[in-house]
This record gives sequence, structure tokens and C-alpha cells, in this order.
Amino acid sequence: MRLVILGPPGAGKGTQADFIVENFKTPHISTGDIFRENIKNGTDLGKKAKSYMDKGLLVPDELVIEIVKDRLSKDDVQEGFLLDGFPRTVAQAVSLDAFLEERGQSLDSVLNIDVDTDILVERAVGRRVCKTCGASYHVKYNPPKEDGVCDKDQGPLIQRDDDTEATVKTRIKVYFEQTAPLIDYYKAQGLLDNIDGKEDIDTIRKEIVEVLDGKNN
Repeated sequence: MRLVILGPPGAGKGTQADFIVENFKTPHISTGDIFRENIKNGTDLGKKAKSYMDKGLLVPDELVIEIVKDRLSKDDVQEGFLLDGFPRTVAQAVSLDAFLEERGQSLDSVLNIDVDTDILVERAVGRRVCKTCGASYHVKYNPPKEDGVCDKDQGPLIQRDDDTEATVKTRIKVYFEQTAPLIDYYKAQGLLDNIDGKEDIDTIRKEIVEVLDGKNN
């Protein structure tokens, strides 16, 4: 399946994306992870992306589209993928549609994790990620078995620089200004599947499974 997962900062996209990848054996393409890897390695792309991400702003379309097209050309994603963090604007979505159409492909579903804004900041600020493998946790809603240690590889859990309260509020504002229009875009194509993101993690997972199993039938 070719999937996109949408949702504002703090909606739990990372946690649910990990679940989808593991249970549906779908390659995970996270633009955030790709950019952070470039930032870590000090590449030109990483330096450009960092100047925007540190302010909680979206990386410009041309930079994002370039790196995603390159990733979608790799052999391991020809049978399916889960896009996480892309597209973030309608312009990016149009570019994605055109790219897939050129290759005789199309999306199967756009999962939109819908969460009330009043709980988004709490969720995002409480997020912790494994410094080694990138697995997502939350100090309240999805804590690791051992405090500060990843369940998967025992790597240290850290709070990302862009998960501070001030930056998160900026990211939420930017999301609803620039990314929320994607909901209408994909709804018009009949691809949007809304997921109730205010429920607990297991309930959300069950809803996702029902939606994706329905696509396979």
C-alpha cells in the first residue's frame, strides 16, 4: 500500500507510523528523519533545513520535494510506502501526485489523525525519541519500560530541540495555516480516512487496522 499519514504536532504520528510499518511491513519515509540525518552529518541540505526547523517553520517546498522524489525512486519502496511528514502543503501534494502518476502509481489512503488543539502542546512537549533508532515515546501516554531508555535498543531517550513549548506552538500554528488545507485536497479525491486521535494508543491502532484492512479487501 502507498500511504500518507497526516496530523498536527503532538497527534502521535510517529507512534502510529511505527505501528503501521511493523504490522503492514511498509517502508517508512519520514522527511523529518531524513533532514535530521542530514543535519547530523552537516550536509548542505541539512544546514539549509536546520535554519527553518530551529524556528519551527516548514522547510521550503523545493528542498523537500527534491529529497522525497529521490527516496521514492529507490527499489525498496516500489511496492508501497508510508510517507510521514510529506506532503505538508498542497503544492507538495500536487508534485507527489504528478510524480506517482508518471510511474503508473497512486496513493491508497491518507490517514488523518484528528486531535483537539488543547491537548497537542502537552503531547508534543512530552515526547521523547531514542537517540539511536528514533523510536517515539511519551512521558505520560507512552512511557518506556525503563525511564529514559529505549525498549528496542536501550538507547538514551532525548527531547528533540524542536519539541520545546514555544517551538511546538509555532509548529501547530504553521500546521493549521499551511498543512490543514491538505485535508480538503485529499477529501476531494476520496482518499482521506479520518482517525480519532484523542483516543488511547491501542484504540487508535485498532481503527487504523480496520481502515487499512478494508483497503486490502
